[in-house]
Amino acid sequence: MLRLGMTNPPYILEHLEEMAKILNHPRVYAFLHIPVQSASDSVLMEMKREYCVADFKRVVDFLKEKVPGITIATDIICGFPGETDQDFQETVKLVEEYKFPSLFINQFYPRPGTPAAKMEQVPAQVKKQRTKDLSRVFHSYSPYNHKIGERQQVLVTEESFDSKFYVAHNRFYEQVLVPKNPAFMGKMVEVDICESGKHFMKGQPVSDAKVYTPSISKPLAKGEVSGLTKDFRNGLGSSGSHTSAASQCDSASSRMVLPMPRLHQDCALRMSVGLALLALLFAFFVKVYN
Repeated sequence: MLRLGMTNPPYILEHLEEMAKILNHPRVYAFLHIPVQSASDSVLMEMKREYCVADFKRVVDFLKEKVPGITIATDIICGFPGETDQDFQETVKLVEEYKFPSLFINQFYPRPGTPAAKMEQVPAQVKKQRTKDLSRVFHSYSPYNHKIGERQQVLVTEESFDSKFYVAHNRFYEQVLVPKNPAFMGKMVEVDICESGKHFMKGQPVSDAKVYTPSISKPLAKGEVSGLTKDFRNGLGSSGSHTSAASQCDSASSRMVLPMPRLHQDCALRMSVGLALLALLFAFFVKVYN
């Protein structure tokens, strides 16, 4: 499985159709991290962000429509210089509207030497309170309760921090905890969702479900060459009835053909060196006779 990382709205606004196709691919997680930072256009302008809130909403709304169930994660900075109470309330409304299942909330910290560090700062107590208020909104909803009872295919990849479970992810890169059965590690497992928390779900493996390695194709046998079609391999197998003289001829031909790319490289190198020397000689004679 492939997971796309982080992007900003202006980078994908012109490629939304293509992004939706990619995120709908069965081997790509339907997940994308799109930082918004603030839902106030005036704050975004002060941040020198290259988008407005409408751009962010357009991206999210389009992907939610074209990629059903997609997980959208985002970031928010509380207390950027110049942020008013009204600015902050616009951010709160955005979180209440979209109910992001994954939300990273940070207090603004003035990094020395940056333009923002020279701006008038929001009082520390106000930043702290806004962070608490937004965290309270985030924890007021449960993003996974409606998934209890669902049957899902999950890919088991690691052990949980408390070592009590294995961590798996479903199609939407949502965390699903499964029992620590060594046979599950690195495998695709079918589970029934039986419990949910703020950041995870718990899955009970289906008793008769097949546990399998989700590889695109079977590993190659020792000595097998990749990229050969089945018909071609069968053709190679049937050539065993040829005479040994023919086999030796084929072998010799193969030895002659294989070095050709290297031969072309050598010729190209020699030609380049020759042209360089010719250019130097020409420059020398021009300088002498002038």
